[in-house]
Formats: sequence, C-alpha cells, structure tokens
Amino acid sequence: MTDSEIDQMSFEDAMKELESVVGKLEHGEATLDQSISLYERGARLRAHCERRLRQAEERVEKIMLSAAGEPVGTAPVEGL
Repeated sequence: MTDSEIDQMSFEDAMKELESVVGKLEHGEATLDQSISLYERGARLRAHCERRLRQAEERVEKIMLSAAGEPVGTAPVEGL
C-alpha cells in the first residue's frame, strides 16, 4: 500500500487496517522481512490516523455556538 493510497483512506478504514497489521505482528504470522514491512505500513497508517484526528479537532474548534445553540462560523477543513 502506497502513501497516496493511505492518504485516501478514511479514518475508520485506516484504523481497521492498522488493527490488522498489529494483529499479524502480535501473532508472529510473518517472516522478519514481512514484519519489518508491516511495521513500516503500520507507522504510516498511525501517522495518517493522527493527521485525520487533528483535522477533525481543528474542525470542531471552528464551530462556535450562538446564543440560540445554532452552529455559526463553521468552515470545513480541507481533507475531511
């Protein structure tokens, strides 16, 4: 899986893939070389998930509630 493919993944899909990678590493289902590749892919997936979470946090921070409780001043964060 390339970095560009990972960049296109939703947070949920990336987390599922990361869980799969961790499971394979924990159960010793791979050779040493495969384990290294899995670890590298897992690191890329983890970084992607962290980016997506930061973007979501930034988006939530931009939402301000008016006195009536209606969202105002919302601006979509690019990439979400």
